[in-house]
Amino acid sequence: MRILDNYIDQLLKKSTPQAPVWNIEKIKNGAPSTWNYIDGCMIKAILELYHITRNGKYLEFADAFIDYFVQEDGSIASYDPKEYNLDNVNAGKTLFDLYELTGREKYRKAIDTVYSQLKGQPRTTTGNFWHKMIYPNQIWLDGLYMAQPFYMQYEVTYNNGANCQDSFEQFLHVYDLMKDTRNGLYYHAYDDSRESFWCDPVTGLSDNFWLRALGWYAMALIDTMEVMPGSMAQEKEKLGAIYKELIDAMLPYQDKETGMWYQVVNRGRIKPNYLETSGSAIFAYAIMKSVRLGYLDESYFTFGERAFTGICETYLSEENGELQLGGICLVAGLGNKEMREGTFDYYMREPIVKNEAKGVAPLILAYIEILLREKAGTQE
Repeated sequence: MRILDNYIDQLLKKSTPQAPVWNIEKIKNGAPSTWNYIDGCMIKAILELYHITRNGKYLEFADAFIDYFVQEDGSIASYDPKEYNLDNVNAGKTLFDLYELTGREKYRKAIDTVYSQLKGQPRTTTGNFWHKMIYPNQIWLDGLYMAQPFYMQYEVTYNNGANCQDSFEQFLHVYDLMKDTRNGLYYHAYDDSRESFWCDPVTGLSDNFWLRALGWYAMALIDTMEVMPGSMAQEKEKLGAIYKELIDAMLPYQDKETGMWYQVVNRGRIKPNYLETSGSAIFAYAIMKSVRLGYLDESYFTFGERAFTGICETYLSEENGELQLGGICLVAGLGNKEMREGTFDYYMREPIVKNEAKGVAPLILAYIEILLREKAGTQE
């Protein structure tokens, strides 16, 4: 799959912090580049590429990209912590790596800037972070990935683990509140107040099982477990059991031909449902990584590898001399009564795009797991 090396280089050569070609949301909206979770996903993947390849071009690109936003005093251009949007925490994960790799003090200060948001983030009655200030009382699976790995890493690295238990308990509440006990899947979102037009007035839950949201949740679990302190062995074991339950619930829905999953996971035979790249890539990455870390046994690796291979065979193609990755849902959420009501039809009508970081970044991370596997094999 060295073709992916060429694809990554193609994207990097055409991108700057002011105009990353993988941020299709910004391009479609004609909006200026800002501190955002989409670029955060991509830069995190590029840093992971640096770690395995030690190719300086990846570190140089990531450093220059984040440097563009982070000021010497640790403030971050276009980012206001008091907006209380969990999506904006995600790019903060890159700062840990960059501070360690470059020693630039402004990155250390910027870590505190991002953490200041979580200290003030409004919470539900269960103690979970609101997904955004503009979505009061709501928990979205997406938000666990955006915030919890950063939160746990900060606590372990800079706060003597003071709030690690808080992060752990937020996962437990999601397990209790958002999981469907009949099929083991999780609903996209939950409204603690039961006031949103899209939620069930009794359960507070949205209507469907959206693939990428489930993927964000899987990544949140595996990436948070990875940085949990040794003193939380029992808590890690509990999250590991929750994670395995999730993967075991997803595997019956894996497409037999491609190894991918459908946009609305449990309705694969209903048109116009489609095999979706970003969520499938996330599960490919999560499954292979969790085998490497020992959270799943060896037999699971093939499920992640099949998804990775299926994505490349189904959606990676060449057009006009350039590689293209298709099948990526641009965005999906809940809110705005006319547009985002969480029905099956809603998830079908969101745009499908190419070369968007929400699909590209997890595919790179899955690719890295393949490379790590090959590397481990040669060392045996």
